[in-house]
Amino acid sequence: MKLLLVEDEPALRAVLLESLRPGGYVVEVAADFAQAYEKIKLYRYDCVLLDLTLPDGNGLDLVRALKADNSPAGVLIFTARDTLEDRIAGLDLGADDYLVKPFHLSELNARLRAIIRRRQFQGQHHIVFRDLLVWPDQAEVLVRGEPLALTRKEYDLLLYLLANPDRVLTKEAIAEHLCGDAVDAADSFDFIYTHFKNLRKKLQEKGADNYIRTMYGVGYKLSSE
Repeated sequence: MKLLLVEDEPALRAVLLESLRPGGYVVEVAADFAQAYEKIKLYRYDCVLLDLTLPDGNGLDLVRALKADNSPAGVLIFTARDTLEDRIAGLDLGADDYLVKPFHLSELNARLRAIIRRRQFQGQHHIVFRDLLVWPDQAEVLVRGEPLALTRKEYDLLLYLLANPDRVLTKEAIAEHLCGDAVDAADSFDFIYTHFKNLRKKLQEKGADNYIRTMYGVGYKLSSE
């Protein structure tokens, strides 16, 4: 899952990054309104975590921009502004949740997982797709009841496919999802082919059907048929 963390306080930003990254998220950061606005216009995120009080703007305007662009990203607001009016304003604009500082990191992670489940997997704690059973909160994958061991990137790739069944995903979109804006420095997208090759091999070794389709010249698709 790919996140954008918008927080201007360096110490808190570092703590949040340390808390989020062990969950397997690709986390990009923005230290102010201008950086955040540029990123949400250029890249697609699964969830945006943002502070309302930024040195050069109001975080609510970022929520407005996301909704104006029909972004599929979830929005989790965290802020020291704890008035009822601020909470109502954020939720009315389309934010999924609202946390008041200070908060427990475990609660932030739990609310983030809940947003992603609601947004991408209809609120389910597990995902069933043909002969696959996936428990995202535990990063556990079963094929016909047997555990499947995947690397972090292979698992992220599988989850991205499961969130977009029967949709053709371009190599560019997949690379950005797996690597964030660091993909801009990549010489090629050959690493994607390697991840797909390894994922397919592991699935087939467990007896899974061949439902990852290559759309030549375009990208890949997870087929439900």
